Amino acid sequence: MELQHVNVKLFLKDPEGVDLEALIPVFHEWIRSQSGSDLLLDIADYRHVRSGPGMVLIGHEGNYSVDDTGGRLGVRYNRKAALEGSNQDRLVQAMQAALEACRRLESEPGLEGKIQFNGREIEVTLNDRLLAPNRTETRKAAEPELYTLFATLFGEAEYETAYPQDSRRLFSVRVSTSREFDTAQLLENLAAGMPVVQES
Repeated sequence: MELQHVNVKLFLKDPEGVDLEALIPVFHEWIRSQSGSDLLLDIADYRHVRSGPGMVLIGHEGNYSVDDTGGRLGVRYNRKAALEGSNQDRLVQAMQAALEACRRLESEPGLEGKIQFNGREIEVTLNDRLLAPNRTETRKAAEPELYTLFATLFGEAEYETAYPQDSRRLFSVRVSTSREFDTAQLLENLAAGMPVVQES
């Protein structure tokens, strides 16, 4: 099975303290500086949508958002464009992009440290119902790749996975760890464990 259009969401430590409006000047500065690996284009404000995508920074290859989908606030990377390489390459690319975005938001002076990864929970979603319908066959095909990714991230730390069973939802897995990690640790683990495919 080919895994494409990978989403990664990092849940926040204290979502009650986050003001999504404060992200507008931050994301505008990211667009102005274009210091990341993707071409950043615009901002979309979905604060009026309950349990929705929140504040979205639209990129050419993927979108970044502080997202309230499922009623839990988190930093999400949504890979839109197909990516060459192996399934593991694509999972690593999306995980790295999400972690780097979260790390950057954690250190933004204008956000006053209010956006912080909770250190224990990550959700991985395959945003492609055709390639990855939410059913048992998809889970069986994807699990070896997902477990390789989680072993790279968490090393010998224990973790648990949960898969929503509703066939109307996208295929996703939520992983929770037995110990707390910060974004810097996870990025270091990811870099040490597996090289990321460089896009042309």
